[in-house]
Amino acid sequence: MSKPIYEIVDELPTDNMTIKVLKTLDFVVPGEWENLVGFENTIRTVTGETDEDMIQEIGDRAVHLFNDKSQGYQTALWLYQTVDNSDSALGAAALANKIGKKVSFLGFLNRITPNPDKAQAIDLCLKLVTELVAFCQINGIPGDSIGDFVGSLGEYSGESLMRMAALVCLDGLIPLGPDFIMKIESSLHSLSPKELENNGTFNSIKQVIPGGDSNSQLNFIGESFDSVKGWMSGFVEDKGVTPQGLFEHLSNFIEYSEDKLDYVAAFLDMTTNYYEHTGTQTLARRLIERAVAEI
Repeated sequence: MSKPIYEIVDELPTDNMTIKVLKTLDFVVPGEWENLVGFENTIRTVTGETDEDMIQEIGDRAVHLFNDKSQGYQTALWLYQTVDNSDSALGAAALANKIGKKVSFLGFLNRITPNPDKAQAIDLCLKLVTELVAFCQINGIPGDSIGDFVGSLGEYSGESLMRMAALVCLDGLIPLGPDFIMKIESSLHSLSPKELENNGTFNSIKQVIPGGDSNSQLNFIGESFDSVKGWMSGFVEDKGVTPQGLFEHLSNFIEYSEDKLDYVAAFLDMTTNYYEHTGTQTLARRLIERAVAEI
């Protein structure tokens, strides 16, 4: 890591497009997320501690744990950062594809950019695998523990639940529609290891995806999605969330016309980093909780 963990948490933004979008999603998971920023502030909020010496001791222990490369905290943070950086590229590619379809003399763009639906399906699945592997890294369990991860989803709260809600809403419902699960299944079934190898996000994180080669890793990605799709469909049904409802809430700060709805997803990919933001918050919380337990 180029920066210490306390500096990374201190530098989390208090207001930008990511924060606006996440606050908008409060209607999906009411009261679950607050934008907790600042390392010392996070310690105070998570622990309820007011003694300055104890706060310093907790912070020192948390920093020590993060710096210990035998633990998985640095890998988890790197995953959250990397998958969001790749997301911006996906948004740019999707936007180029849509422009290429609508403007005749730019038609070559949609021949050299990926199919947006398939690219979006792969992106969601890779974010899901990132969440799974990061969960395993933070909790010190094997990276292929799909069952442990699925079991933990029922206990997700706070920034972790918001991250999964945003995954369903921003990377599922908005770009792919209400039948996003079926579209992702279809994309995965037709996806070859070679196509997966051509995906920039996959190439960025493949060293931590379980499986010795792209074929095995593709199988793991499929197994991960199959294991979580029931939770996703249940979440959508329980919350009653729809693409139109999301668009209506987002229209409070994003201007668009009815014939430009398909551009909103690409815009959000390019202007938000909700995985990195909430992932950093989750990591800080888990570090602090462990530090307290070990003091």
